[in-house]
Parts: sequence; C-alpha cells; structure tokens
Amino acid sequence: MSRFRTLDDLNAAGRRVLVRVDLNVPVRDGRVSDHTRIDRVLPTIRELSDKGAKVILLAHFGRPKGERKPELSLEPVAAAVSERLGRPVAFAADCVGEPAEKAIAAMNDSDVLLLENTRFHAGEEKNDSDLADRMAALGDAFVADAFSCAHRAHVSTEGLARRLETVAGRCMEAELTALESALGDPERPAAALVGGAKVSTKLDVLENLSGSVDLLIIGGAMANTFLLARGFEVGRSLAEPDLVATAQRIMFAAENRGCEILLPLDAVVADKLAADVDSDIVDIAAVPADRMILDVGPKSIAQTVARLENCRTLMWNGPMGAFETPPFDRATVEIARAAARLTKAGKLNSVAGGGDTVAALNHADATADFSYVSTAGGAFLEWIEGKVLPGVAVLQR
Repeated sequence: MSRFRTLDDLNAAGRRVLVRVDLNVPVRDGRVSDHTRIDRVLPTIRELSDKGAKVILLAHFGRPKGERKPELSLEPVAAAVSERLGRPVAFAADCVGEPAEKAIAAMNDSDVLLLENTRFHAGEEKNDSDLADRMAALGDAFVADAFSCAHRAHVSTEGLARRLETVAGRCMEAELTALESALGDPERPAAALVGGAKVSTKLDVLENLSGSVDLLIIGGAMANTFLLARGFEVGRSLAEPDLVATAQRIMFAAENRGCEILLPLDAVVADKLAADVDSDIVDIAAVPADRMILDVGPKSIAQTVARLENCRTLMWNGPMGAFETPPFDRATVEIARAAARLTKAGKLNSVAGGGDTVAALNHADATADFSYVSTAGGAFLEWIEGKVLPGVAVLQR
C-alpha cells in the first residue's frame, strides 16, 4: 500500500472537489505557448469528472504579490485547459467570495471550473487561516496535484489539506512514486549524476545523495571545485576555491557511507565560452593555466557510460557541461542518450529533474525514454536534498 492517499481513496461522485494544479504556463499574445503542465494534470481532471465530481481547479499564475493584476489572470489558461481536455472549462473571476460561490453553485456533476489566480490574495502565500477557511468552504474534498508547489506551505497547497479530506492526484502520485523509486528504496546499484555550475547551490543535494546512492557522478562546473579538492589545477575554470574544504568533507563522508564519487578523467578546454570556439581535449592533470574547462572529455564520457551499464537506478540533476553552447554539449548528450537507451532496454530506472535538467535532456532528445522527468524545479531539488515538503507531508496516511 502506498504511504500516500490517492484518488483511489476518494469517493468523488456528486462532491465539490477542489484540485490544486500547476497552470503556471507561458502565455504569449493571450495564448498558452507550452502545454506541458496542463497535459500532466489532465488525467486527474478527467478522472474526477468521469466519476461525477464537480471539479474546481485552483492554481497560481506568475507573481502578483497579493495584488489583482489583469495581465496575470488565469482566464486565458481556462480556454487552453478546455481545448486540451476536450470539455468545457468555466472560469470564475475570484478564488473565494461571491464570484467563486456563484460559479460553483451553477455547476452540475462532472463540470469543470477554474478559479482565478490564488496569489491575487496576499493571504495565499502567508497560509492565512481566514483565507484557508473561506477557500475550504467552497469544497467537500481536496486533491493535491501540484508537486511543483508542494515545497511551499500556502493556503492552496497545505492549508486546505488541514481542513478537508485530502488525497494526491495522478500527477502528484506519479511524481512521488518516481522519486521514491529513485531515492526512497532504489534498486541497486543506484547512481546519481549531479551537474551544474556551483557546489554552493547543491551542498544539501550532494550530502543527501551521498547517503542514498552507491555512485555519485559529479560533472559541470561544480566538478572543478572537487578537482581542486583533490589537488588538480583547473586553470581559469569556474570554481569555488573557498568551498574546497567543504568538497573534501563531502568526499570523506561519502567514502564512509560506501558511496563512490566519480570525477572527470579528462576535459574539453577553451579560451572562452562561445559557439564553435577552438577547443582541445586534455587530461584532467594537464589543464592549461590560461584556459577553462567547459565540458568533460571522451574518457570521462566512456567511464560514466560504462558505470551506468552496471547500475539499476539513476537520479539525474544538472548538465555535465555548458550544453547550451556547442561543442560543449557532447558529454551531456552522449550520457543522456546512453541512460535513455538503458532505460528503454529495461535495464535502468532513470529519474531526472530540477534546474536546467529538462532543457538538457530535451536538447539530447532523451526525455521521452527516461523513466520519469520532473518539471517541478524547486520542489524537486528540495526533495533530493532530503527536506520535508509541506504539501507532501499532509498526504501521508
């Protein structure tokens, strides 16, 4: 049995069901330009509607900071949800008060309604008790389906769950199931690949993962700080010399936990970060003092792929190099495609997310073959840091 309550635990027929979804989507010229987040919550909306619930969607849009800003209205998004859902989606001009109450009173079973931006009310982000009471009065049950917002204790993510019967929607359930499979109880050997620019932004990630996986692969510019900690010179590469002692502590702790840290064997170096600039491949012990590391080299790629061949689980967060600027995308692309190939062959459970990860995997054309790719950003990072997410804690049985 799952340790989280899901739609399977909810009797939805004939009830007013408040559903927190993530509809913070890009809108250009009044039209949604990327439907990814909408598509991920459609299974929950459709299932509740098919079961005869009055489906009342709650979401935020942008950062209005408690003020009503017409340019941050969710009304254009209602039309996009309707189009993707293939069913009418009504819209109410507020998420509490008379506009919401009237719109809900007019609903029939199976109808879908989107309420206005929850962040038009300052009390939303403060988890204000009065606003939570008013919002909870609009429904009979609450479905949390926005993992991307679960790291915030807001009215629509945590406050409602303390006032109404609460379960996870299918999108939230898929996210939690994937993360549990990769970190909670992974099939071993388990690996984590962590890239990106700075160690300082991922200290908690590195420390938590080193206690959860058997192999920690470090790439991106943050690998440079670990290379310094092992006595290598990194030239003009982006690094954090003041965190060398911290990197040494992380490596020492990982060793004591039985976690091996894998660092680059070679690197792609250049005078500057620019498209098609002259670059060379050098051994990691021979990085020129006047050049910078912008990607890991072919030996490092081969080493990483070979180790993944023997792993059963992979948690991926961050690129291996400056993938946005060819030719420094090679390592990210080749390793991502190798992980995708192993996943497709049934040999690897691959879960990825956070920061530039989604863009990097899309660039490698590998996203579709990963087991699960999260679009949650901050919530994903806090989860792999080992933090308790308020919007998830309230779902536990």
